[in-house]
Amino acid sequence: MSSIMQVQQQMLDRMQALAGAAEGEAIKPANPFAAGQSAGMGNLFEAAMRAVDADQHKASAATAAVDSGKSDDLVGAMIDSQKASVSFSALLQVRNKLTTAFDDVMRMPL
Repeated sequence: MSSIMQVQQQMLDRMQALAGAAEGEAIKPANPFAAGQSAGMGNLFEAAMRAVDADQHKASAATAAVDSGKSDDLVGAMIDSQKASVSFSALLQVRNKLTTAFDDVMRMPL
């Protein structure tokens, strides 16, 4: 019987925690822009390029460390390399979509 009461108490505690969270402040979305930074597409794309570049450098450093024998984390280096590859491919796809959208807007008749 004590296990049933224990489960009931855990469920009651969870319900109270959720009720408390529901009464609190609403969750606000994160502000992706630093103070004083404009919200232009150019700035967003530049930030994405910098993030992809950082991923590429991290993967390169991890691979170089494994090659030189400073690290034996081959799996981590391969994962970093794949992350960098996927982020670069995604950035290229976004660039292609933006270029296509720009071309479509430029072709619109006035």
